[in-house]
Amino acid sequence: MTPPQSAFPPLPVHDPELRTRHLLALPDGVGVEELEVLAVSRFPAAAWETVPGVPQQRPAGARGNRSAGASIGVLRVSRMSTLTGPYSATSSDAVGLGLPATTTTVYDVRCPRERGGPPYPGGDRDGLKRAFPDAMPVREEERVLLWLVAVARRLGGAIRTGERGVVLHPDLDATIDLTVFTDRWLEPDELLAVVQRVVPRARLAMEGVPWHGPASDAGRRAVAGLAELGVPERGGAGLRKALERHGVSDERKRRHLAAEADAFDGAVLAEPVVLEGYGALVDLGVDGMIAIEVGGEEALPPLLRELPWAAGGALAYRVRWEPTDVEELELERPSFAHRVARSRAMPHVQAIARALQGAVGGEIADAAEFLINPGDL
Repeated sequence: MTPPQSAFPPLPVHDPELRTRHLLALPDGVGVEELEVLAVSRFPAAAWETVPGVPQQRPAGARGNRSAGASIGVLRVSRMSTLTGPYSATSSDAVGLGLPATTTTVYDVRCPRERGGPPYPGGDRDGLKRAFPDAMPVREEERVLLWLVAVARRLGGAIRTGERGVVLHPDLDATIDLTVFTDRWLEPDELLAVVQRVVPRARLAMEGVPWHGPASDAGRRAVAGLAELGVPERGGAGLRKALERHGVSDERKRRHLAAEADAFDGAVLAEPVVLEGYGALVDLGVDGMIAIEVGGEEALPPLLRELPWAAGGALAYRVRWEPTDVEELELERPSFAHRVARSRAMPHVQAIARALQGAVGGEIADAAEFLINPGDL
């Protein structure tokens, strides 16, 4: 059980070094157990070196009261990185650091400072490019910061980055995609039936484009002189010349090779098709679409790797939302229209994930691969 906030020591706001390190700020009601689970979800060896809130005892023979007060916790997430806390924070403490006024607990993050080059152009959904405009975190610091952003997004918290003091307040709903990990395979028609029970307009996305052979102006039939004119051959640059140099010119041999190729193709087509993956789509009109992708997965979330049914890998049923403007997915603060469309798509994504988990079992994970209780969706 998490001790009350009063059991935690106050945040040392007057410590000048505090402002040089990354800080994780969390609102009221977030227990240390939740943080530990999220740490193990990304860093399997994470553990408390000192359990927060446990009363410390003075050594035997020491003068005065034997109680030395509650300990401050140290959560080691990797060999070189720890979180110290939680510290209790008042609203004035939080505002003084630029953190949300709703902050009640803060963790002091100690990790290596490892920087690379300046950020690449493009989206900045997590806000790290804004926080580090001159040199982006790499290696250990990048891994820790990405996890801190995922934790803040999951728990409604914020991160104050060291040095510049830029505060990141990730949008809780920035990533609404969900994945069901399981060991049970659904045939396409079975999956479609499950999905259509919650979203009737779903359809399978398995239509292939038939191949009608090479283009009429490719290879031997390519127009001479195309390469010299700067126009590439549709069959590939230099294909016609290669065929002229290395191809079979004897018509009888060509017919024999073609017959063997036909026989091989016929034998392959006679074998049953082994389906390794497929998908389904839900058209949401102006709100974009939902894509359900089914396939094998070997890189599982750490909390699933030790489960018996996932020992050799598992199946992943990924439920992804695709807005009409996919570039807005990578914006830290997307447009109002994007957020409205996302809010309308979210119940469908959650309903599909719940229905699939009810049909195939297993576990549901969010985009950060943190596990989710189906009852919380």
